[in-house]
Amino acid sequence: MALPDVIEIEPLGAPVEARVTVPGSKSLTNRALVLAALGRGEVTLRGALWSEDTQIMVEALRRLGFVLRVEPDPAEPGNRTIHVRGCGGQVPPGGRRDAPLELYVGNAGTAARFLAAFVALGRGWYRLHGTPRMHERPQAALFAALRQLGYRVESPNDRLPALIEGGGPRPGRCEVSIRESSQFASALLMAAPWGGWEVEVQGDNPEESPYVAMTLKLRDQFPAQGGEYVVEPDASSGSYFWAVNDPSWIWPRLDRDPAELDPSRWPVQVRRWPPPELQVDARFPGVWQMLLSAGHASRGRSRSLEIEVSRERDLGDAIMTAVVMAPLCGVICRFTGLGRLRLQECERVAALRTELTRCGASVVEEGDTLTVCPSVLHGAEIRTYQDHRMAMCFAILGLKVPGIRIHNPACVAKTFPNFFAKLAAPPPDGLGARIRDGRSGAMLGPDRLTVVAQEH
Repeated sequence: MALPDVIEIEPLGAPVEARVTVPGSKSLTNRALVLAALGRGEVTLRGALWSEDTQIMVEALRRLGFVLRVEPDPAEPGNRTIHVRGCGGQVPPGGRRDAPLELYVGNAGTAARFLAAFVALGRGWYRLHGTPRMHERPQAALFAALRQLGYRVESPNDRLPALIEGGGPRPGRCEVSIRESSQFASALLMAAPWGGWEVEVQGDNPEESPYVAMTLKLRDQFPAQGGEYVVEPDASSGSYFWAVNDPSWIWPRLDRDPAELDPSRWPVQVRRWPPPELQVDARFPGVWQMLLSAGHASRGRSRSLEIEVSRERDLGDAIMTAVVMAPLCGVICRFTGLGRLRLQECERVAALRTELTRCGASVVEEGDTLTVCPSVLHGAEIRTYQDHRMAMCFAILGLKVPGIRIHNPACVAKTFPNFFAKLAAPPPDGLGARIRDGRSGAMLGPDRLTVVAQEH
């Protein structure tokens, strides 16, 4: 049975001891699928995320003619083992201009951008299209770079839908700006060795862009001649569970023993937590530790301390988790460098401000900065804007604040189909949360809390 259109999260009555697993990284899974298809021989991806975004990539590669075999992962229901047979940089041909090979990318930015550069290595015409929101998201910098390399891209507004004529390998040089999305550079850099492309990355601190760095490190360490690659757990998804360790749990322990601020001693842990070499959001426990420490130090002061967290320096998508939980931290939090959040699944900066304010939080939006002050929160009807991260962030807030009702919770299918099942599973594998149908009030069992990922 499907998730109801509205659910209500009941606050946890007391701290729980949990050791939770989360599915594989979406960013790494979709990069690994592309690199495996470009490589020689067969690559087995273990711990690969199986969600809406990664299924879209698998289906697109199959439609192009690649052979992929998908098997269950006994260790994590949200993962799959995926076998990919590479073609040594040869992309199967597309269609004619008047009958192109159609590729649907949904609202998956990684699929939309990675496939645009990928199909340029083929021959013939390909048409990329997706959801209405994906048709609003930027593509211009990537299309401009492909044109510099001599490929033909037809799009009246430099967004999707777009027609791309593959021309095979075309050695040359291009420049690409990552001001709007680092995925533009990642798309080109993965295909560059096969296309003979020299890619110059421009924009906001390109050398330090964590997602471009992820792409380069993965490309260098990937078994391109065949073999096995293990996908790390998704650090952005793991941030929700680390954030359950909030001030009401940590500060009393900290008063007794200063060492309790060490994340390795927190009641809720995420298993197989990766080092921050590939995923910038693996830094989340340290950033959360900093906010909790500052909030503890602010107690008894006439004015709270002020802490800055930057999306450009400290975190990626997990900064949304910190924003939503910040009113509980007892410290004034300035979240800076949020401009790219406006161009993702929804206009996330405005969405975060709007929904937090709906819960009673004091939030100020100035440019691409959100300032969140300590606040007394209350329940509210939370709109998710068809954005998986909005749903998951506010669900965690609902574990702390009574009366949080999440609209369209099924949007978590994009990256974490069994998220609500994880919340409700008994400890230590879950948090033991109680989740109700927001209309009828009926308690929801495990069969209602996973968005079923269809096998293809």
